[in-house]
Amino acid sequence: MSKNKYFIIDFDSTLTQVEALDELAALSLKNNPKKHEILEKIKGITVQGMEGKVPIPESLSRRLNFLKINRKHIDKIVGILKKKISPSFKRNKSFFKRYQNNVYIISNGFKEYIVPVVKPLNILEKNIYANTLIFNSDGDVAGYDKSNILAQEDGKAKQLKALNLKGDVYVIGDGYTDYEMKASGLVTKFFAFTENVEREVVVKKADHVIPTFDEFLYINKLPMSISYPKNRINVLLLENIHKSAASIFKNEGYTVEIVPKSLDEEELIKKIKNVSILGIRSKTEITENVLKNADRLMAIGAFCIGTNQVDLNCCSKKGIAVFNAPYSNTRSVVELVIGEIVMLMRDIFEKSAKLHKGVWDKSAEGSYELRGKKLGIVGYGNIGSQLSILAESLGMDIYYYDIVEKLALGNAKQCRSLKELLKNADIVSIHVDGNPANKNLIGEKEFGMMKNNVIFLNLSRGFVVDTKALVKYLKNGKIKGVAIDVFPNEPKSSAEEFVSELRELPNVILTPHIGGSTVEAQENIAEFVTGKIVGYVNNGNTFSSANLPNIQLPQLQEAHRLLHIHENVPGILAQINSILAKNGINIEGQYLKTNEQVGYAITDVNKKYDNRVIEDLKKIPHTIKFRVLY
Repeated sequence: MSKNKYFIIDFDSTLTQVEALDELAALSLKNNPKKHEILEKIKGITVQGMEGKVPIPESLSRRLNFLKINRKHIDKIVGILKKKISPSFKRNKSFFKRYQNNVYIISNGFKEYIVPVVKPLNILEKNIYANTLIFNSDGDVAGYDKSNILAQEDGKAKQLKALNLKGDVYVIGDGYTDYEMKASGLVTKFFAFTENVEREVVVKKADHVIPTFDEFLYINKLPMSISYPKNRINVLLLENIHKSAASIFKNEGYTVEIVPKSLDEEELIKKIKNVSILGIRSKTEITENVLKNADRLMAIGAFCIGTNQVDLNCCSKKGIAVFNAPYSNTRSVVELVIGEIVMLMRDIFEKSAKLHKGVWDKSAEGSYELRGKKLGIVGYGNIGSQLSILAESLGMDIYYYDIVEKLALGNAKQCRSLKELLKNADIVSIHVDGNPANKNLIGEKEFGMMKNNVIFLNLSRGFVVDTKALVKYLKNGKIKGVAIDVFPNEPKSSAEEFVSELRELPNVILTPHIGGSTVEAQENIAEFVTGKIVGYVNNGNTFSSANLPNIQLPQLQEAHRLLHIHENVPGILAQINSILAKNGINIEGQYLKTNEQVGYAITDVNKKYDNRVIEDLKKIPHTIKFRVLY
């Protein structure tokens, strides 16, 4: 016969995100001119008490001596604390209801605010043990009951002993006084709770460190409100992705590691073993060899426009969703192009260099306006088309060429061939994608077709342009000026030297792949890609995925969502439904979409089913990946 299990939970910085007495102090000192000074002293005493450096009786007395608290402050702090319940406790209310007779709150705080805060969690008042305040006739706090066990040194351990619980006792807390219950020999296991604060002295003493209450439930095989602890979802972010991405993932409860540079294949293979979500930019190559070692990988975020650095075919075969940001940095790239065209048309770099040497050159020779010039745009996608609009507003005549038929915006003129565009344009700007077929799209022959004194820009992909041919036509004077942002070989980090034949040539603007590197663009990309990944991991949404069938799902409510990624072969949905029907499982919603490679079936079912059903669904032939969400 299994033992009874009892759960002892701390209140301050565990069940709530804050230290209640510190919050109460801030409230009662609102109009005190020395508020910040007093608060710092109180917080210092709190920390010393939590780390076991000051006895609890002393900690309580010293903090209360600083304060003038009234019943009205207690009422207000209850409202504040109700909004500060730790998210992982809040979302597991059903656990507290199910085990309410076995859940205890033991706190060195005060019952007056603890009871009304925790009762909505289905925690019984009779199981709440804490100190009590003493009020005078005016409702002011005159002190506290010092005869209470919890007002004494080792109070929590003494209170636990008085409860005389028969069975396994699990203690969850963040302070040294919580560990003291374990030290008393009355506790089966002590769990250091670190969702809100991590105290090294406490973590060292713990049997387990739990970043969330979900983790506690998971490792003890207790019922949870979610299907998997979010802290077990490991995120690896490379290449200086904007900090808002890490913030979003951390706020979601995921565990985040940041590496500021790109990693080569060998380095990434070592790193990726336990990674659930990988974030990269354009330099990190996600090869088949990398993916072979990525057994836990659910999603890849390419925090950039393209996905050429990712083996999408292999990702699809492994059921790994890939998300990128095809639109988020469009404006930043276009603004750089416009700025560079102005600089090159006016010979600004040469004039600036002369002035730095003391040469005053006011000559207008070789300096031109944009108005009336012909801009040729090669590639009329998101960036090319927006460049078309902005450049036309500056008075330029727009010509464009794309292998795909694209609707002209404004007064732009479509060219039927690349040759036609190159012969007409005063300025040529390249904005094609990373398709391997675009390698050396602009080479010896294409440069030969261009006008004399042409301005040439490439902010697409490095391999699109034959650099040797470009250098040749720069040196012989046919090309007036060049702006290049992308290169066939780019350094992996700022510590590596940039090597190129284009260095130190006149009227050449070289930028280190920063077309989309503005604060606004990088933040937009971080928020967009991260949002899509979180939506996929938490809800199953694949809308905007670069490789999986795109499905926008309704919010999951009061059901279990079965996510089945499979090879695109006939009969998979029929097999899923046959298994569910055999087990009498009611389908509350179902969605299916396929592409050439894979199918993605989502089924929402009621909660009552045998776990053997899950194993049967995983065994369906041609299954790639299966997940359950709830």
